[in-house]
Amino acid sequence: MTDEPTALEEKASPSLPQSVDLAAAFEESGVRDVLKELDDTMIGLAPVKQRIRETAALLLVDQARRQLGLATETPTLHMSFTGNPGTGKTTVALKMADLLHRLGYVRKGHLVTVTRDDLVGQYIGHTAPKTKEVLKKAMGGVLFIDEAYYLYRPENERDYGQEAIEILLQVMENNRDDLVVILAGYADRMDRFFESNPGFRSRIAHHIEFPDYTNEELLKIAEIMLSEQNYAFDPAARVAMAEYIASRRGQQHFANARSIRNALDRARLRQANRLFNEAAGPLDAAALSAIAETDIRASRVFRGGLDTDRKPAREAAE
Repeated sequence: MTDEPTALEEKASPSLPQSVDLAAAFEESGVRDVLKELDDTMIGLAPVKQRIRETAALLLVDQARRQLGLATETPTLHMSFTGNPGTGKTTVALKMADLLHRLGYVRKGHLVTVTRDDLVGQYIGHTAPKTKEVLKKAMGGVLFIDEAYYLYRPENERDYGQEAIEILLQVMENNRDDLVVILAGYADRMDRFFESNPGFRSRIAHHIEFPDYTNEELLKIAEIMLSEQNYAFDPAARVAMAEYIASRRGQQHFANARSIRNALDRARLRQANRLFNEAAGPLDAAALSAIAETDIRASRVFRGGLDTDRKPAREAAE
């Protein structure tokens, strides 16, 4: 029997610590603040928040291993966010950029959000400089590519999206210690995109699905959105808003929290017109802040239509 050192003992060095306190590292990094802000400011999304916590734990352990001389490569942090519009993907990407910055995995922690039009040119020689300029802006932070599947259009032989894809893949591989890329979009379309572009699939380590909000969560989101602007539903309006949500989510082009924000913008417009046309005297803060039932029920949704500022052709002509 020999007394030869083990692999772990060989890695050990007098200059390296012998142990790491993960709880202390968690507190010192500020990750707790990011996770708390995520919980406090975003309604629902329990599975998403859990995945973010798991990712934070992975990175804290990776840092601990680095301190003990056990890790040598930066973990792959490129991600895929899938879900319907208005489910908080961009907001969570912003929180992720902050988290990665606090842990030292990106230098700046900023978020650059783009779509196909920001990356792909209209003629030969236009795509490469556009894509490289975006990547230059995103370096040291997170690049969020919304509806990423539009980069690839196999039906168009003269499409320049493939050139942007090749540049992105190269940078994702060679600069993964200075840039994190998040691809986002509908789940089914993203699946087809990855099947057509295996290079992306092999570079994406974290796939996070964003569920739709429940009716109750959307009502709570509506109340928070109003509160942030010093408005509030009166009791009857709150009931009407709950009915609006139940009806609107069954219609086409429903975009979760995004549709709720648009609906509230229109409700505030109706409230302003109501007050302007009906007020017989001075108005106090309560009157100016209250969204009434009529402000909600004036929506076309209650008549079987879409709640939109765009009028049907016949109505616009009248």
